[in-house]
Amino acid sequence: MISLSFISIAQEKKEVKQLDSIQIKLEQAIQEQLKNTPKELNIIVLKDILKKLTPKKVKPPEQEGWKSNGKFSLLFNQSAFNYDWQGGGTSNIAGNSIINYNINYKKNGLTWDNKILADYGITFLKGEDFSRKTNDRIELNTRLGKRIHQTFWNYSFFFNFRSQFAKGYKFSKDPDTEETIRTEETQFFSPAYIQGGPGVLWKKSNDFNFNIAPVTSRMIFVDEKFTTIPDYQDGDYFGLDQGETARFEFGGSLAAYFKFTIVRDITMENILNLYSNYIEDPWNIDIDYTLNLNLVVNQYISGNFAFQAIYDDNAASGFQIREVVGLGLNYEF
Repeated sequence: MISLSFISIAQEKKEVKQLDSIQIKLEQAIQEQLKNTPKELNIIVLKDILKKLTPKKVKPPEQEGWKSNGKFSLLFNQSAFNYDWQGGGTSNIAGNSIINYNINYKKNGLTWDNKILADYGITFLKGEDFSRKTNDRIELNTRLGKRIHQTFWNYSFFFNFRSQFAKGYKFSKDPDTEETIRTEETQFFSPAYIQGGPGVLWKKSNDFNFNIAPVTSRMIFVDEKFTTIPDYQDGDYFGLDQGETARFEFGGSLAAYFKFTIVRDITMENILNLYSNYIEDPWNIDIDYTLNLNLVVNQYISGNFAFQAIYDDNAASGFQIREVVGLGLNYEF
């Protein structure tokens, strides 16, 4: 046994000497060649050789099957003015809670993306009798896709539901008493939008994709009490005629999503939804654009800016604009 170990050690020393000898000869040969060529050319050639010798990073296979993630955010905003403040303004405090949950499936070219979004915000103004909503939304999205060969294109089918949690009011002042008057305009499931249809999906990643659905059906549901008020005119309430509780539309839609990192810890999310009703005024395209800017402070704290612009001529004559800025507490799950 001892003799075998000595033989093994001797062989290892011999191999080391051979490698050292080869290394010395290789260095001498390279140095001899480098003497006869310009320095700039030597650098280019050596870089190219090192690039070829460096092993390429192997991209890990993409996870297949179910994958889920969620985020809960709580935003705060406050303004305060004392009695002697002469610049104008009203003291207020506001809060906004957001739940964003994704559960997706991917295997053998088949994708199934599902998103649940719940958003509710409220503000309290000093001297006002009623609180006011800053945002109120429930949205469910599901989209099924089947990849077309080895491309980013997919056959797709989508379904979308959108409504709100609580009652919405229009505020005015009593000309005699100056008291605040609120008139109910919306409530849960009034309105509620349900739409879906087949189409084609271009999906480079979960952060960059768009879906085109040229054949889309949409239903709008409302409570009857909003379409049976005195002096109601057809189409006044989300396009519904007097006494109706549902409206059917047939058209085309486009949904696009793009999220990217501006600089470290700052991301921008863009969501665009377009819809055209072929049956009535197809050139009046409904637009819903949302921009979310997120600044990460640490694992639990972030700064958030949200901007949303909606154009729907059945709901309002112009753009509906919403903007929220605040400091947020986050919890990811």
